[in-house]
Amino acid sequence: MNIVFVKATDISDAWYQLIDLIFEKGNKFKIDSGSYAGTYRLEFDYVTIHITSPGVRPLSPSIPPGMNIPNPTSDDYIENEYFFYLIDDQKKPNEAYTYGTYIKPQMQTIIERYKQLFQKTGGYRSNQEHIIVGDWTDHLSLEDPPCLRSIDTRIQDNKLHFFLYFRSWDLWGGFPSNLGGLQLMKEYMAREIGVEDGEIIASSKGLHLYEYSWDWAKLRSYRKNGKGDGMK
Repeated sequence: MNIVFVKATDISDAWYQLIDLIFEKGNKFKIDSGSYAGTYRLEFDYVTIHITSPGVRPLSPSIPPGMNIPNPTSDDYIENEYFFYLIDDQKKPNEAYTYGTYIKPQMQTIIERYKQLFQKTGGYRSNQEHIIVGDWTDHLSLEDPPCLRSIDTRIQDNKLHFFLYFRSWDLWGGFPSNLGGLQLMKEYMAREIGVEDGEIIASSKGLHLYEYSWDWAKLRSYRKNGKGDGMK
């Protein structure tokens, strides 16, 4: 397998690097089922992304004027919709689950545990404060189990850091929306605990780019203006 590592300053920088790199390091697969059945996707074998300053605004990537490319997401969507989807446990009638149904109860428990740990020891060092997204029964009851599976946490140097794992991950629109919302969640937790905001390390064995967005990604990474295209 080809293991890819990307270090970025912020979420936008990570997105820019990955939509370019996937044409060099991604593998092409035909989609057999689901919404995009019959089309193709490019997918990394495994990727790890280290983002040192994920709180830099704007959280959403910007598209230069004149490129004629739709924005993959927006700060308005991240802040006013997706963030609340992560931390609110209310489901709509047509929803089998939301991330918030898994995250909210665990998040509040972790905030209190970190506070208690500091009161007892004067420090936060713990490897137990881990949010699990999903349940083993999801494989039996859900046609499409959650893509985000794990939100691990650590407080180090008085900063709250997130360690994320996605089993499957849409690079074009999902990546910046997901990370933007999770960054807001991390900032909220850090404020509640009384520490500073920290870094994000995210990994996935299924970070992919659907065929419908290939031309946009090539334009944004200037691959249609002379750069090579090593797509397999």
